[in-house]
Amino acid sequence: MTAPSHYAGCTLATVLKTAPLEPLENRILLCHALRLTRVQLITQSERRLDVAEADALAALLARRLQGEPIAYIVGLREFYGLDFRVTPDVLIPRPDTELLVELAMERLPQQGSLLDMGTGSGAIAVAIAHTRPDASVTALDASAAALEVARGNALAHRASVTLLLSDWYQALSAGQTFDVIASNPPYIVAGDHHLSQGDLRFEPVDALTDHADGLSDLRSIIDGAPAHLKRSGWLLMEHGYDQAAAVRALLAGSGFAEVQSWRDLAGIERVSGARLP
Repeated sequence: MTAPSHYAGCTLATVLKTAPLEPLENRILLCHALRLTRVQLITQSERRLDVAEADALAALLARRLQGEPIAYIVGLREFYGLDFRVTPDVLIPRPDTELLVELAMERLPQQGSLLDMGTGSGAIAVAIAHTRPDASVTALDASAAALEVARGNALAHRASVTLLLSDWYQALSAGQTFDVIASNPPYIVAGDHHLSQGDLRFEPVDALTDHADGLSDLRSIIDGAPAHLKRSGWLLMEHGYDQAAAVRALLAGSGFAEVQSWRDLAGIERVSGARLP
């Protein structure tokens, strides 16, 4: 299936009805191509596209029909009520991860400190820093390109976040501790068929899989956490739909207390965590 070559001369209303994607995606790409708001799209429904506008829309439709995620095409994704710039250097923020944000903020004391490990677009760190300006938020990532995206998102939302280029805890100073450590690390098992399907085909593979059993990065985070958590501090990690029991076992085996998992809106155990005794 290919995108129509052009829509020159067609009204916006006609394009919305005849474009080849789902109605919501047609609307998003039409708004993006013409730099219109959703309200303007409605109020200008009889406006006709000129040749340049039609060509711009056709190019966007073609990219989507090739499978490229909408978020990368328009360069934005909403997360926790905020618009985040996204590029192919970072994962696309997903609603499931908002659970991790909520859990982290519930356990973050006033004037507390939080570390976001593997921040990517900065979605977790920026959402927390924006909502809790009293908190001291640090975010790290092993990708310099990802950190540039996160830096831009922090600036856009006037969120105070300290950003570090780091392979997990490597760049932290000895004795540097936090009230909460939160992470959405790579947890897909190497060779998982999902990596070659849907949006995941276009996302940075190193942010999706540990190229091993899906638990190696989670192990590294758990192993290093006691040295960087304050007494009674919390470690919270997002993981795969079938990994909760394994992550709880790793936490318990490392001496953590109050080991538990929390379910997302779909009822899936999506986040596991525990408190340092």
